[in-house]
Formats: sequence, structure tokens, C-alpha cells
Amino acid sequence: MDLLLRVAWGGLRSVVTLGVIVIPLMVLMQLARDYRILERVLGLFSPFARLLGVSRRASLPLVVGLAFGLAYGAGVIVQASREGGLSLKDRFLLVLFLVGCHAVVEDTLVFVAVGANGWVLLLSRLGAAVGLTALAARCLPDGIFREGEPLEEA
Repeated sequence: MDLLLRVAWGGLRSVVTLGVIVIPLMVLMQLARDYRILERVLGLFSPFARLLGVSRRASLPLVVGLAFGLAYGAGVIVQASREGGLSLKDRFLLVLFLVGCHAVVEDTLVFVAVGANGWVLLLSRLGAAVGLTALAARCLPDGIFREGEPLEEA
């Protein structure tokens, strides 16, 4: 019985710790969307987008996916693709980058809460994602990025 109580108490403490991190992030995310803060800072990410080999139009999905995760990032990528704003190359490179480095702020804070070294986690994820994406942008032949049928409604 003592073991069961310790496990339950430990689990409850972990849930509270995660809630203290995730709830404020969710509030900030909603405020950033409501006040279009992300759209205002896209100019700051243009050099980073160039490093990754994507166009300036890909900055918004890049920032959204990096800060808030794959679900939001994918939604913005799909919407921008439907509007004709992203090339196939942009989409490929964005997805490649975000697979390795999505929700980097949220995930890092969650892992720090359970004892991980945040700087090591953050820098290794960013470094690997940037390196792989920049390498792919420069090494893949342009012929591989031929536009196909437009993205249809799901």
C-alpha cells in the first residue's frame, strides 16, 4: 500500500509540474495567434529560412512548427500550400526540419522538469535539424522538386 501511495503521489506531482509548464504555453500560443504576433516577427526569421534553403513565405510555418509543434505547423503548411504560397521544395524542407525540431520550446521545458539538461537537448535538436535540412537543400537535385497535382481538400 505504501508503494502505491508513493507512485500515486509521484504521478500527481509530475502532472502538476507539467501543467504549470504547458498551461501558460497554451495561453501564450493563443495570444500569439489572436494578436498575430508571429506574423510580425517573420522578418527576423528570413535569414534562418535562407540558411535552411526555404523561401521567405515558408517562415510562418517554420516559426509556428518550431514554437508550437507539428499539429499547428502542419496546419499552417497545408493552408499555405492551398493558397499557392509554398513550393514543393519549401514543403519538403519544412517537414524535414520540423520532424527533427518541432515544439522545441515546449518539449525542452517538459524534459527539464523531469531532470534533463535543457541546453544539451535544445542545441542538439536544433543543430541536427538545421544541419540535415541545409544539407538536403543544397545536395538534392532541383529536378526532384517537380510540382504535381494541387493539394485538394481533405
